[in-house]
Amino acid sequence: MSRHPEVKWAQRVDKVFITVLLPDAKNAKVNLEPEGVFTFSASAGAENHVYELKLELFDKVNVEESKINIGVRSIFCIVEKAEKVWWKKLLRGDGKPPHYLKVDWDKWVDEDEDDGGLGGNLDLGGMDFSNFGNMGGMGGMGGMGLGDDGMGDFEDSDDEEQEVAKPDTAEGASKPDEHGTDNVEEKK
Repeated sequence: MSRHPEVKWAQRVDKVFITVLLPDAKNAKVNLEPEGVFTFSASAGAENHVYELKLELFDKVNVEESKINIGVRSIFCIVEKAEKVWWKKLLRGDGKPPHYLKVDWDKWVDEDEDDGGLGGNLDLGGMDFSNFGNMGGMGGMGGMGLGDDGMGDFEDSDDEEQEVAKPDTAEGASKPDEHGTDNVEEKK
């Protein structure tokens, strides 16, 4: 009986990233059909368990332009969409996605932030892309707008030391003393 490997996915308007997480996979075979059928098989582990996967993708794909990199820890696929449209989900059908399929938040970009390509927004984990051809533009998580410490505009400010001007005090109102605390005068 075969097992299912963990699969992560993310998309852009023109492509889908599928990562099959299976360390030390042996005899890995990936097949992609123009109708959007993605199949995978390999063996892994000390007992050489067989792992198989069949995903019916949401729409048609361009097999010739799609790329695959079989690495030591994972199998990474860039699946080119036949039409440059944002998919509502990865798989066709109305059912719930399988438990082994997860969103790859490291590669995810929202539809309104998609620039239609890899740009400098995708960190692909230092994989060897020499057999992918010249893709260019690979970089870290650019465009995040965060400082070196990752805090962005949420850092503490020195505003706490600024005094706030209070309106003129009338009889019976509170008056701050030299320590900034309110002293209330009582009317008798």
